[in-house]
Amino acid sequence: MKMTISVVTVLLTAFLMLPAKVISQSPQKATTFKISGHAGEAQILQLNGKSYVEIETLARLTKGTLSFKANQTTLTLPPSDSEAPTSPPHAKAGFSTAFIQAGIEEMSVIREWRIAIVNAVQNNTPVSEDWVSTHHRLAEKHLSLASAAASTDDDRSAFPQLTAEFNNMQKLSELYLTLRKQASAISQDNFDLSLEEQILSCARGFVTMTESHEFQDQASCH
Repeated sequence: MKMTISVVTVLLTAFLMLPAKVISQSPQKATTFKISGHAGEAQILQLNGKSYVEIETLARLTKGTLSFKANQTTLTLPPSDSEAPTSPPHAKAGFSTAFIQAGIEEMSVIREWRIAIVNAVQNNTPVSEDWVSTHHRLAEKHLSLASAAASTDDDRSAFPQLTAEFNNMQKLSELYLTLRKQASAISQDNFDLSLEEQILSCARGFVTMTESHEFQDQASCH
């Protein structure tokens, strides 16, 4: 906020240059000037029915700053409370209902996807690429919904774990399809069941976390 007061400066200068005889002909009243909301006061100089305040004093009262350029004096005032930047509202703690719902849906799709792959390996019952693609798209959809629903700090902290669960399930699925193309039967010795166990453990940890409504880091999701 800027106030150009070169006119005031000229008037004050002219006033100070007046001879003492002229000033004495216009008796001054002992009055003071205050600004609401600011501490301190200034003396008012009265001349020919008009009142003047020194700009230096005005700057001090308002905690402003004066700058001088050529024949112009500028008073810059500090921002008022209404103009001051406001801090962002504190994020709500705990999990949002929308995020929990989307997360549980994501884990449900991954659970069905995982069980089908593991059963295919253990029982030598093939799972088609079309079926895998369908579950991949469905899991990807619910992951996007969870991302959009994340509105609290806990939501945002837990979302990377959902993403890691999806990525691990994708790795397990791709491993199965690769082995399936190489042989008609898949030996469990060639299949990474430790990855399957990690996916299962992460899912359990996520459910426990949502039940407590508080974020807890799950090592198995990393």
